Amino acid sequence: MATISEPNAGAPATGSTVSTAGSWTPSNPAPLGLAGFGITTLMLSLINANIVGAGAQPVVLGMAFAYGGLAQLLAGMWEFRTGNTFGAVAFSSYGAFWISFFILVSFDAKLIAPATEVGSGLGLYLWAWGIFTGLLFLCTFASAKALQLLFLLLTITFILLGIGASGGTSSMTHAGGYFGIATAAVALYVMTADIAKAVYGRTVLPVG
Repeated sequence: MATISEPNAGAPATGSTVSTAGSWTPSNPAPLGLAGFGITTLMLSLINANIVGAGAQPVVLGMAFAYGGLAQLLAGMWEFRTGNTFGAVAFSSYGAFWISFFILVSFDAKLIAPATEVGSGLGLYLWAWGIFTGLLFLCTFASAKALQLLFLLLTITFILLGIGASGGTSSMTHAGGYFGIATAAVALYVMTADIAKAVYGRTVLPVG
């Protein structure tokens, strides 16, 4: 794929499905995964940054389940077909993350007792994803600079949100929200770069 690929993965770069000599080239699933991740992350991060009131969080849940979750999970499954291990693991995992977020907020958090332990539970959840994302970041150094930046920002976002949830400090959560907005912006930029390259047959937006 164009930008979120691993070295020598053998994955096709871009473009729509093309049949040649009895073979076919699958379309690049990365823009779908990046879109689902970017849009959902942007919505939640606006709330975490306190730019949008916390009362709007239920609006994010449907998006988290359908677009950030299912659509991104499908993109990850299609990445396996292209032979892109990194993209498959990343998109499948973050698709599952958004589905688990929907379940956590809708059901699981209400089961935590006593209620004072909710922050600790959320902190554990966010720290686990921060560690996972940090490990993926270590696997991006042979990829585009934009991809490296995306996973660096996402790692910082999870860590800040984890600290905020564990310690109950709203300032850290707000900081995590702003880093989340930056993460979403990079994801949507890379998405646009991938789609533009597929549509125009050349690099339109540089990704490093």
